[in-house]
Amino acid sequence: MTGKNNLSTGFLLMGFFMAYGFLLIYLRDFAPGKEEWIAQYTTGRHFESRLAHVHGNLFAFLNIVIGYLLLHFGERIQKAKIIGWLALTGMLMPLGILAEVYLGAPPVFVLIGAASMTTAVLWLGISFFNLKQVA
Repeated sequence: MTGKNNLSTGFLLMGFFMAYGFLLIYLRDFAPGKEEWIAQYTTGRHFESRLAHVHGNLFAFLNIVIGYLLLHFGERIQKAKIIGWLALTGMLMPLGILAEVYLGAPPVFVLIGAASMTTAVLWLGISFFNLKQVA
């Protein structure tokens, strides 16, 4: 069942990054020291956190779409399993941004995730371009 893991992981991580968005709203509007947080809107941790939130939801949504397509067309797409794993690996990008912000991790996870998701999307696009019509 190629695509099932993309669907489940996509929905779970979308829920996580949506909840993270509520945390960002709290930090901006209600938390003590919110003025300092607002002052860093385009720089620092605030900016990086918003990048993680946006890319996390985008990449989670891409995993949902890719998972759905692989469930329905996976038998007709060569290397469908690899495309699915690349899309899942793409989630390292937003998770890597969070790891940078909160754990001081190096940006290598961001780069691996970005390259993996880009490869998965391009590979799937080429696969659909080359897909033969079913009679």
